[in-house]
Amino acid sequence: MDEIDCAVIGAGVVGLAVARALALQGRDVIVLEAEGAIGTGTSSRNSEVIHAGIYYPQGSLKAQLCVEGRQALYAYAAERGVPHRRCGKLIVATSTAQVAELEAIVGKARANGVDDLVLLTRAQAQAMEPQLECLAALHSPSTGIVDSHALMLAYQGDLEHAGGVLALKSPVMQAACTAQGTVLTTDDGTQLRCTSVVNAAGLSAPALARRITGLPASAVPEAYFAKGSYFTLGGRAPFTRLIYPVPEAAGLGVHLTLDLGGQAKFGPDVQWVASPDDLVVDPSRGDGFYAEVRKYWPALPDGALIPGYAGIRPKISGPGEAARDFAIEGPAAHGVPGLVNLFGIESPGLTSSLAIGRRVAALLGPR
Repeated sequence: MDEIDCAVIGAGVVGLAVARALALQGRDVIVLEAEGAIGTGTSSRNSEVIHAGIYYPQGSLKAQLCVEGRQALYAYAAERGVPHRRCGKLIVATSTAQVAELEAIVGKARANGVDDLVLLTRAQAQAMEPQLECLAALHSPSTGIVDSHALMLAYQGDLEHAGGVLALKSPVMQAACTAQGTVLTTDDGTQLRCTSVVNAAGLSAPALARRITGLPASAVPEAYFAKGSYFTLGGRAPFTRLIYPVPEAAGLGVHLTLDLGGQAKFGPDVQWVASPDDLVVDPSRGDGFYAEVRKYWPALPDGALIPGYAGIRPKISGPGEAARDFAIEGPAAHGVPGLVNLFGIESPGLTSSLAIGRRVAALLGPR
């Protein structure tokens, strides 16, 4: 049986960031990825937004790691030449009730250490974005966008430069916790004894955790899948910043984001589904998009929205339940030496990736 110091399961943006941090700490690291390429799941089916850290409950991991991660990510992207832009965003109120909510958002943001939000009148917002309709808005200058695939390639490069290894098409089928370490078994029967294991399998993390013999069942949350569909805009958008409505229960509403080429997309919406493989965009959902987008962009032309792609949020709370925090659970949480499970790493997971890597590396310590 082969032996390795540390195995990270999952080569999404978070798994690669964790593996990078461990390798830079001097650990011998292998990343086991089920698919034939890095970042084929949630990491490649999102808005590619660098979040400021505005909405999350004070003291939560989402708040702490988003603010820490955002600062680290901007510095890292600049240093490594990862394409990104600090374009800013406007959070817009389109009803009287939402205007009051903007004040609450400012309070949440300040509690999280985000102190650069600017409250705008309708006229001030329209001076920045003439096609925008709203009663008031918040300007978040720290929000930006990043090329997520280029970011993952940079993380992979750092990992490999530090001596780490990436193994594609290597799905982990089961694991067993023993006194000598955790033994992983891949689909071809290969067994690997590891001193440390990080379950960064994203949507599959709870299912994988249930296959770890020796891990208490009570330490594994239920998995829920919140599908989000995106529609792209035919033609060029008249906006230079991201446009977000006031947040709703399960997501951040049907917002407008831009890629680095200036192409606009709208979404994601929220649709609870039974399977993480439910990735087909239903064109009829675009009907609801028009109504939501026209609340802040009345001039959206008929027929301008084209079905784009869908992603799945790896939720650990279900419909009607309060959103749960990131779950980064090491030996102190479940009693298994050398094991860290990452559950519910949805947005702002990409923004937080470097900070999550540091947190996991600190939990496991040096070799």
